[in-house]
Amino acid sequence: MFAEVLTIGDELLTGNTVDSNSAFIAKKLTERGYWVRRKTTVGDDVGEIKAVIREILGRKPEVLVISGGLGPTHDDVTMVAVAEALNRRLVLCDDCLEKIRAFYERLYREGYIDDPKLNEARRKMAYLPEGAEPLENREGAAPGAYIEHEGVKIFVLPGMPREMKAMLENEVLPRLGSRKFVQRKLLAEITDESKLAPILNETLKRFNVRIHSSPKGFGRYIGIILFGESEEEIERAKAFMEGKGIRFEEQ
Repeated sequence: MFAEVLTIGDELLTGNTVDSNSAFIAKKLTERGYWVRRKTTVGDDVGEIKAVIREILGRKPEVLVISGGLGPTHDDVTMVAVAEALNRRLVLCDDCLEKIRAFYERLYREGYIDDPKLNEARRKMAYLPEGAEPLENREGAAPGAYIEHEGVKIFVLPGMPREMKAMLENEVLPRLGSRKFVQRKLLAEITDESKLAPILNETLKRFNVRIHSSPKGFGRYIGIILFGESEEEIERAKAFMEGKGIRFEEQ
């Protein structure tokens, strides 16, 4: 199973905001057994977003997670772009609109805003691609969306990290099943990554694991992360490498 992540926002491309969302999403997808093959970032432009979504869908990932561009301002155009990419209409989600209304009324009661009325900018957030299932935003106003399109599970999430994380944990991951991947972080006691390379290649051929190596400079250790479907398979791969003379310490 493989997945892709798409983050959206001009601020990510200018460097004014660090894209921590894609790292968090990728980590969570990996833990659920998905290989994240690509992470893409694009600005707040309907044409660019639409083109990238269609390009990703052409690769047929099992899962596509999109983050960013769901707010009330002019540059929040993600839902429009998703709808156009899928050749669907944008339709008003009445339930979403009521939740947005309740959100702003609560902010008004608590003294955060001076006007709770639904204006056009706030109503804008209640429009989803036709056929999409709304995803509840427990930390903000804009709902997310879940769409199955030609075998791809598409999740559209907010860009605010707090909102994105809550929606990913509560709305997305439960829809991906309970399958887990195991990760084991080790330190290989070897000074030169080039000497480790042939052993890693042989391990990958023999065992159903993936391996990430991270050199610590020309020193005593090289960081190793073993990914696999079971502790047993990871332990077998580790034992095989130890049989080749590699000593490990736990990270």
